[in-house]
Amino acid sequence: MIRLTPLFALLLALVSAQALADPEKAAALTPDTVNAATGDAAGALLRAQVLLERARFSPGEIDGGAGSNTTRAIAGFQRARGLEPTGELDPATWKALAEDDAPALVGYTLTAEDVAGPFHEIPDDIMEKAKLDALGFASVEEAVGEKFHASPTLLARLNPGKKLAAGTEIVVPNVAGLPALAPAATVLVDRSDSVVRLQDADGTVYAQFPASTGSEHDPLPIGEWKIEGVATDPTFHYNPELFWDADESHAKATLPPGPNNPVGTVWIDLSKEHYGIHGTPSPAKIGKTQSHGCIRMTNWSARAVADAVKPGTPALLQE
Repeated sequence: MIRLTPLFALLLALVSAQALADPEKAAALTPDTVNAATGDAAGALLRAQVLLERARFSPGEIDGGAGSNTTRAIAGFQRARGLEPTGELDPATWKALAEDDAPALVGYTLTAEDVAGPFHEIPDDIMEKAKLDALGFASVEEAVGEKFHASPTLLARLNPGKKLAAGTEIVVPNVAGLPALAPAATVLVDRSDSVVRLQDADGTVYAQFPASTGSEHDPLPIGEWKIEGVATDPTFHYNPELFWDADESHAKATLPPGPNNPVGTVWIDLSKEHYGIHGTPSPAKIGKTQSHGCIRMTNWSARAVADAVKPGTPALLQE
């Protein structure tokens, strides 16, 4: 039997507190209300995030809340549909989003594989991480959240009182099993917008994902590069000499693969040495924090991009 972990217990307690403070708001996030929500209705932003993810103009980790990643996703979707890119959910944008008539929230029965683990605490220190056999998920909440591109907090709100155990039916964003993207003619990385875009041979952007794109210490290498190859479930070869903020006591080390590896579950190698497009162990921080020069995405977005590129695909990194 799967026990209720301390993390999910805490999240459920927070949800319960919200319900006591505002029962109508807490009760609003159900499939019946969210799947029909538009405008300012409760759950409308959550529905929009799911539909944007399905349209491949990703808001990043789906959490039901407003933020810069969602605003950029809306604006990117609007450009792609020939609408004014305001970043706001106006009636014309809702009409375009609703062309996908799939429900935003669906039921899903957890399998034994979903909750099997093994789950273990991930140390903060790089050298301690290198001692582990794998850098898997820390909890079942993290694993299920990654599967459905959702924050553990949102899952707790959608499923108050439920344990994440095999055989339990839960409510999740309807994003599993999305079709593979068409091959990209060009990968565009835009530093000012903190996004990665895929472009077809006619120059049309058909997918967009939030990204963290360098920092003051490690700026994005602006220029025209190429995709060299893709590695799934990569190990991470840590060299403290390449990190300005490395601990002086650190030495070179190889970190095992897994979703909590520093580069997540995908590495897309660029022709610029030491640089790539990759996943992350912290999806909630994508587009909101800086990176060490590389292009960091959620694991699911990085996998989608990896499936759409091949060796030789141009990668344009721009301001």
